[in-house]
Amino acid sequence: MRRLLFLSLLVYGLVIAGLVMVSGNAVALAMPLVVYLAAAFVFSPEKPRLVITRTLSANIVHHGAPATVTVTVHNQGTKLEEVLIEDAVPQGLTVTDGEPWTQTSLPPGGKTEFSYVVEGKRGNYPFRYLRATVNEHLGLFRQQGWLEVGANLMVLPELLRLEHLDIRPLRTRGYAGPIPSRLAGSGTDFFGVREYQLGDPLRWINWRASARHQHALFTNEFEMERIADVGLILDARQNNNVVVENDSLFEHAISATAGLAEAFINDGNRVGMLVYGRGLEMTYPGYGKVQRERIMQALAHARTGDSLVFESLDYLPVRFFPAKSQIVLVSPLRKEDLSILTRLRARGYQVLVVSPDPVTFEAQKYAPLSEADASVQLALRITRVERELMLRRLRRVGIQVINWQVDQPFANVMRTALVRPVMPTNRIVRIER
Repeated sequence: MRRLLFLSLLVYGLVIAGLVMVSGNAVALAMPLVVYLAAAFVFSPEKPRLVITRTLSANIVHHGAPATVTVTVHNQGTKLEEVLIEDAVPQGLTVTDGEPWTQTSLPPGGKTEFSYVVEGKRGNYPFRYLRATVNEHLGLFRQQGWLEVGANLMVLPELLRLEHLDIRPLRTRGYAGPIPSRLAGSGTDFFGVREYQLGDPLRWINWRASARHQHALFTNEFEMERIADVGLILDARQNNNVVVENDSLFEHAISATAGLAEAFINDGNRVGMLVYGRGLEMTYPGYGKVQRERIMQALAHARTGDSLVFESLDYLPVRFFPAKSQIVLVSPLRKEDLSILTRLRARGYQVLVVSPDPVTFEAQKYAPLSEADASVQLALRITRVERELMLRRLRRVGIQVINWQVDQPFANVMRTALVRPVMPTNRIVRIER
């Protein structure tokens, strides 16, 4: 439009100058410009009738995986001498291959398409608008507008893969699984000895115990292995998050939660999740791959936030988790959290705390200062001692605590911390003859 205005003013000025000076040369200079404007007016585009579709190679991708965006344009109107289609890439996505635009001409009924590849961090990225710009070759008359074409790309969090995790909740469910149930039955771990009953396998007979009793046989009992209810709690309180440059402690906590969820679901357990921070975002307990996808999508949407109501864990909805189940809290922890965790343990829940270490994580920011300033070194030592005392208080009440320094492989830390302890024999029947 600026070019059109400029040329119009120039023609007008030359014509006025020629009339004022009674000079045909000035008017003659304006004639080519008049022809140029007339040609542009004749070939000016009509209102375009475009049908645009946007397709994604996948609506849900994992962290670090690329997604291909394909835009198809159909012209259902008259010929378009020059059309520019630009896609509005959501903020947070990076174009790694191709270009999110195309410029071409379209005959009536013509079709064109372009594609590009994007990558992004964990999150939800809605595609909404494309901009279409139509003009003739002279570039004087232009029509521009935004077209709403919806699509959505979800990037799942980074997954820290784990092997089987040994947990010992007080109550299990009535299906076979990998968790010792503290009940006698078919299993692999020795549980006790009882009198032989008709139908017991001969290979279970305890010949040493039977040899001491002339008129009785005794059979070994084994501990049944079942599945359990597992409740994951992700601490999303803003005050607990630590950000160092472009790295966030909350992102590491999300990756750990994703790995824990996959490991527990792969073992057949019923898993639910609660994101506690700016509100309560619940994923109700379930099994299998469907539940895994629900949890991963909930983690993709998870954000930190502040709330006066949920500033502490005092309002944790305990009834969301079945009684005597396994609760796993992923949190940097505060001193105020110790009381509610102690109450959970007293109510019969088996509590495991996976705590990304905020002290070591934030110490990276002050590493240059700590080497030169003794006061910074002293402050870090005091903070580490306070945190260690807090974790010891939790361990004294029977809570498993894993202090995870996020620069260490999470799988190695969990494997070392959750080695199944040697449990004493629950019951041995002794019969004197």
